Amino acid sequence: MTTPDQTTPEQASPEQLTPDHDPLLLLASASAGRRATLRAARIEHGTLPVDLDEEAILEAVRERAAATGEPEDALTPADEVLLLAREKAVAATSRSDGGYVVLGCDSMLELDGEVIGKPRTAERATARWQAMRGRTGILHSGHWLVDDRDEEDGGTGATFGATASCEVTFAQLSDEEIEAYVATGEPLGVAGGFTIDGLGGPFLEGVSGDPHAVVGLSLPLLRRLLAEIGIGIHELWDSALPAPATADSPGTTPRPASA
Repeated sequence: MTTPDQTTPEQASPEQLTPDHDPLLLLASASAGRRATLRAARIEHGTLPVDLDEEAILEAVRERAAATGEPEDALTPADEVLLLAREKAVAATSRSDGGYVVLGCDSMLELDGEVIGKPRTAERATARWQAMRGRTGILHSGHWLVDDRDEEDGGTGATFGATASCEVTFAQLSDEEIEAYVATGEPLGVAGGFTIDGLGGPFLEGVSGDPHAVVGLSLPLLRRLLAEIGIGIHELWDSALPAPATADSPGTTPRPASA
């Protein structure tokens, strides 16, 4: 197998250095949040982002449903993210050299039955935050696995997935706060127009459910999906990564509990 991530040692940060072997898990996403989540959990992975026309994919499915007499709302928000996650995983699998377990992910926010993806523009992000502030929405994150391992390596050929959902309660932001946040550019390219692990963190009052789903990659769900094809998530731990720092680690100074 050829590692999809072609970053060279001279260009890479310590977190991006390519290992001396191909990671088994291949993430079909360029999301910094998803990669950080996997790194924090010590899960070794490669990346092969795919760029799809997501709206065109969803519209084609809606048109087929309408043509067969299905109700227009047959595709729920949870269905939509799972469909897009599947398309990403399948596309990355077809573009890879084979032999990986490929993970595709997609996320959307549901508010009053309306699906909110990436705002893309400052005007749209501002309008969405004005509608979301002080309210609670449901963040759906679709996960799709394609087991593209060779049969002699334990490959099953399975392709399946599931959606993780959680409730997100937004703070009652002022117009000034919304304007300042949108001006950073961060909300333009993320599902729902917000992050929990970046500048948007202070603007979330609470999360009910798996907090990793807000970042777009549910670790508990990933564990269950991998178990379906006979892989323990601990088998993907990267032993080369440094152990997480603790108060007793060399070079750290313990702080008082009241600090």
